[in-house]
Amino acid sequence: MARKITATPPRRDLGLNRKRVAAYARVSSGKDAMLHSLSAQVSYYSNMIQRRPDWVFAGVYSDEAVTGTKDSRVEFQRMLADCEDGTIDMVITKSISRFARNTVTLLETVRRLKEINVDVYFEEQNIHSISGDGELMLTILASFAQAESLSVSENCKWRIRNKFKDGIPHTFSILGYDNEHGKLTINEKEAVIIKIIFTEFLNGLGKTAIATRLNDMGHTTKNGVKWNSTKVDRILRNEKFAGDLMLQKFYNSDHLDKKKTVNNGELTRYYLTNNHEPIIERSVFKAVQKEIERRSGLCTISDTTVSYPLTGKIKCGICGKNYRHKINNAGTKYQSSVWICSTYNSRGKKHCPSKQLPEDILEDIIHNCGKEPIEITAYPENRLRFIFTDTTEQEIIWQDKSRKWTDEMKAENYHNLRRGQKR
Repeated sequence: MARKITATPPRRDLGLNRKRVAAYARVSSGKDAMLHSLSAQVSYYSNMIQRRPDWVFAGVYSDEAVTGTKDSRVEFQRMLADCEDGTIDMVITKSISRFARNTVTLLETVRRLKEINVDVYFEEQNIHSISGDGELMLTILASFAQAESLSVSENCKWRIRNKFKDGIPHTFSILGYDNEHGKLTINEKEAVIIKIIFTEFLNGLGKTAIATRLNDMGHTTKNGVKWNSTKVDRILRNEKFAGDLMLQKFYNSDHLDKKKTVNNGELTRYYLTNNHEPIIERSVFKAVQKEIERRSGLCTISDTTVSYPLTGKIKCGICGKNYRHKINNAGTKYQSSVWICSTYNSRGKKHCPSKQLPEDILEDIIHNCGKEPIEITAYPENRLRFIFTDTTEQEIIWQDKSRKWTDEMKAENYHNLRRGQKR
């Protein structure tokens, strides 16, 4: 019997071997024209990928108003995570500068993707990262892209600093004012909040208490978030509310990480007096600065980098936060060291009605116990629960110190009250 050979033609592609392709797009400005460009890129890549019968559309990842030098791009990071999960075989992007202007970031990324067999195709340069000479070409071209980024950054800085010399501010947004092309006009609704902050501070209210009051009144910051003591402090120190303007308070020290650095004299600063209509009278602003300086000498929070024997061992039995070390009346003869709940210290009694613990009382208790505590929980009504290194536990009620007011202390307290009333 003669041998018979029957050929079975290959099946048409059923989709099992199709390459899963995604695209990445980015614009470094949130302006309407750029956002329109980004929308066009997304549409272009969606159509391009879906037209190919040998490709499966794996999505378009796009970042708005972020630079290619940062690793914090949300969509970029999501795309990399999907590549790691094995849902993408190839990524298409317009150019090297759109993908990353930092040479190190670019090479680290494409090398990692190459390890998991994910190709990156750069349209303008016509380079596949997974090809033999792809990395060499990318190294050379990415260096040019990084140099271009530096050039653009330096040109922008030069333009902005020249405007500073002429007293022209860079674009910024601040509570209490509307900013139209560098001209500040008072926003009456927001100005009310500024006046509350300055008035209450001179009336004796602390920054945390002011923040709590503003939150209770339903007021928010310019960005729509709740107030805290740090935000209140920035308002109280800002010269803009007195009608002045300090230019070049900050600068970007590195064009790659875009980190904002406080200008402590490294660059020229320009102070514009009577630049715009003030919300706060100059005399009131100066009084606030003096009061800030006075209060800063009365109470200090210990440096968080300093470790005390009880650091991390005292917890609040009300909110669960750690206690931290604090010095009251620093630099005076009434100076005292205490431990205070972090929530109470930063947000006030309304959020945690705990009590501060005098350090000398804690030390006396521990000395009398004769054991080293590994955890102390502070409860209401002066109740402390100790857990010691030998695993034993003990509850102790501590006594408040009796306040014996001397004539000198009474006179000083009366003087401080009178100062607050006069303001």
